Formats: sequence, structure tokens, C-alpha cells
Amino acid sequence: FIFDHEFSGGVRLSTDGWSGFLEYGRRKNDVITTIYPFDIGALPSRPAPKTSYQIGYFSTAPYVFGKQNIFYQAKLSIGQRHIIGGKSNKNGVEVSAVYQGGISAGILRPYYLEIDASGSGEEGVYEKYSSSDHDTFLNPGLIVGGAGLKKGWNELSVVPGLQARLGMRFDWGASNSMISALEVSINGEFYTKKIPIMILSKNQQFFFNASVGLMFGKRW
Repeated sequence: FIFDHEFSGGVRLSTDGWSGFLEYGRRKNDVITTIYPFDIGALPSRPAPKTSYQIGYFSTAPYVFGKQNIFYQAKLSIGQRHIIGGKSNKNGVEVSAVYQGGISAGILRPYYLEIDASGSGEEGVYEKYSSSDHDTFLNPGLIVGGAGLKKGWNELSVVPGLQARLGMRFDWGASNSMISALEVSINGEFYTKKIPIMILSKNQQFFFNASVGLMFGKRW
């Protein structure tokens, strides 16, 4: 039976972050399927570890020292899945090459810390980084804790970019109508300006990573 459409979703773990994705595909011929993936993910702070501030028996919300922004990525692509080796039987594995490219929106959310500027050791105020508060923001003795997910959502900024991915996909679905696949790939992203994530680290404009993804879906 020939299936002309497919839809799947999954997660990717990469050498510099993580993402979740959805993918729609439309069969072009016996070996090529045109795919339309949408990814959204985040790039963690590296190599800075999370830390926290101890008050008596209680620890405040953990934070990343020296962090300026949280960096999310939303990617919309078009590409192709090219079958290299089909399933020889029901328990076989279909092997495909996958190549795609498109636009990427780098989304920056200001990173807030709870700062006790008075040094009293009591509850502080939430502040984001600015050049005028450079010394305060980088003084561990004045940092009470992080803000978690509470702050910065109304201050999002977008940096446009381009991205491309090349990989291999291994589909072991029990039937041809089901998708159960592992994908190994490399990905490159280029943005229109350098992305300020860490205050004391060099900002990057180009990001390159390797990733492994797991996906499940259906064909019809």
C-alpha cells in the first residue's frame, strides 16, 4: 500500500542544547518525500554550572552566574527524506538521508536575578543585567537567587537567522504506516548578529552542533 502523507513528532538532544519538533511529509516519488519540519528548543548556558544561596536551612532558587539572556530557537524548514535502503521485511529497518534548511528565529529572554544590593542578607529585588549594574550583577555576595520562569516574558526580542540540517534516519516501525525512528544529524545556524548569552564569554553568531533525535508518527 502506498502512503502519500506522514506526520511525526519527537525530541532532539544535541551537543549544545535540546529541542522538540513536529514534521509533516508529502511523498514525491518512490524514494523521496518532501518534509516540512518545525523545531523549538533552547540553548543552555555552558560551561557555567547552576548555584544557589544558602539562608539558614533553606536554599534560594538556583541560578547561573554571569548569565545575561536565555536563548530559545524556533526553526521552520523545508527539505527531503531520501530512502537509501527500504525494509526487506516487517522487522527490517528503513534507512534514509535527510536534508533540510530554512529560517530560524533566535528568541532572547532577559535573565533575572534576585539581588540584595544592600548586602543585608534579606530578600532582594529582581534585576536583569545592564552595563550600569555590571559589578552588582557579577558580585556573588549580592545574589540571593534566580527568578526561574517568572520574569522576562514581556521583554522577548527576536534575532532572525538561517539554518540547515543534514542527517541519517533509521525507521524500525512495525508496519509501513507507523513511524518509529532514530535520527542522527548535524546542524548549523547563522544569525544576523551575535547572541549575548553569557556576560563574560565570547558571543557567537554561528552555532554548529551534532544531535540525536527520537521520533514517532503515522503515514496515511
